[in-house]
Amino acid sequence: MMEAALPNSRITRRGALLGVAATLATPALVRAQSSDAFPQTEQPISTQVPVNRNVSSFRRQNWQDHFDTLGKGALLADITSRAVHYWGPNGEYRLFPSSVPMSEELTKRGYTKVVRKTENPSWTPTASMRERDPDLPIRMDGGDPGNPLGTRAMYLDWPAYLVHGTHDTRKIGRMSSSGCIGLYNEHVEQLYPLVQIGTQVRLI
Repeated sequence: MMEAALPNSRITRRGALLGVAATLATPALVRAQSSDAFPQTEQPISTQVPVNRNVSSFRRQNWQDHFDTLGKGALLADITSRAVHYWGPNGEYRLFPSSVPMSEELTKRGYTKVVRKTENPSWTPTASMRERDPDLPIRMDGGDPGNPLGTRAMYLDWPAYLVHGTHDTRKIGRMSSSGCIGLYNEHVEQLYPLVQIGTQVRLI
C-alpha cells in the first residue's frame, strides 16, 4: 500500500495536499444548485484552526473493494479521508483531495452514477436558498469567479447532487460544503474528460 511522504520543511497547506496527490498518483461528490456557494452555518474559514488533512488515510484504494466491474469507469468519494478516487475502464487510476460536507446530516452515501456533464456550469440558487437569503443572485453565469460550481460539473442521478470544481481553494481538504464534494478546478478539469456519462459513483 502506497503512503505519502511529506518533506520536513515547512510547506503550505495546499502544497501539502497537492504533494500527497502527486506522490500517490498522477493528479488526476455533492449538492448541485445548493447552498455550497454561501453556506448558512459555516464559520469563516479565515477564523478556523488549521485542520488535520487526514494524510494518513489519503492512500490508494482498490476498485474491487467497491464495485463489481469497472464498466465505463468508477468514482469513489471517500468522505473520511476527503479524497476522490477514479478508475478508468482500463484500470487507469487517479486520486484527488476534496472538500466534504460540514455535517453528517448533509452527507449522502451510497451508489449513483454520472448522468450529465457541463463545462463552466451556471448556478441557480434554489427557492429555499433565496428565501433564507434574498440577496443571493437569481442566477450566476458559468465562468464567473464567484460561481460555486467552478469550471466543471458532473451531475449525478441523485436529484441536485454532483461532483464539481471550486474557485474557493480554501474549502479543499475541509468539512466545508453543504453536501457537495468539490475539487480544485485544475483537478476537476483533468478528471472531466476521463469521466463518461454512465460512470458509476459511490460515496462512503
